[in-house]
Amino acid sequence: METNEQKKIAIVTGGASGIGFAIAEKFVTNDITTIIIGRNEEKLKAAKSKLGALCQTFAFDLNNLAAIPELIKNLVEKYSRIDILVNNAGINLKKEFTEVTDEDFEKIIHTNVQSIFTISREVVKNMIKNKGGSIVNISSMASQYGLPKVIAYSASKGAIEAMTRAMAVELSPKGIRVNCIAPGFIATDMSAKALNNDPERKNKVLSRTPMGELGAPSTIGDAALFLVTSESAYITGVVLPVDGGNSIGF
Repeated sequence: METNEQKKIAIVTGGASGIGFAIAEKFVTNDITTIIIGRNEEKLKAAKSKLGALCQTFAFDLNNLAAIPELIKNLVEKYSRIDILVNNAGINLKKEFTEVTDEDFEKIIHTNVQSIFTISREVVKNMIKNKGGSIVNISSMASQYGLPKVIAYSASKGAIEAMTRAMAVELSPKGIRVNCIAPGFIATDMSAKALNNDPERKNKVLSRTPMGELGAPSTIGDAALFLVTSESAYITGVVLPVDGGNSIGF
């Protein structure tokens, strides 16, 4: 936990459910004021009721790129600064390669890459003024090795890892660290739906995960907390797999 007298201010996109919620929960437990951004007002309300007073919510669609500068300006005016940004919001699409349309591909890249660039750019302007900050991007095993039927998602997550390194090199001299987490197979509602409907895939996932089980969402929260606090003060530009060994399993 940070010992600064001022509470740190964090933004977690897609923070109302799954991995984003687990990260937000870890942050508020460690006294970080956490603004969760999502599209679904009901989900945001439900998350806030669980997370308590240190959680603030903003209903916003990050696909609306033109409105992101205004969003961040308003947040900075309200909270005076932003210390932490977790780019977790993202969408997936499972389709045969030849059936993915140009529109499908573009939609995934727009949400998973373009919006992350835009919100990061706007937040970084504030972090530069404050001479510091920490950004955590959320990637995926889909960027670590080839998975079938998720071509656009894989491309988007590969882009996020490349952006992480490019951002880290440019921003670290300004006191802004940029890192990335590549979650393995984490037990969220979304993954449960996918794996429980496909026993063959579930067995494959577990058999090549040396630890032999799906990860808890809280493990990603732990990794994110580590990467945004002083415990990781000399770490920047890394892609950290949190996957029970899946990426090195055989």
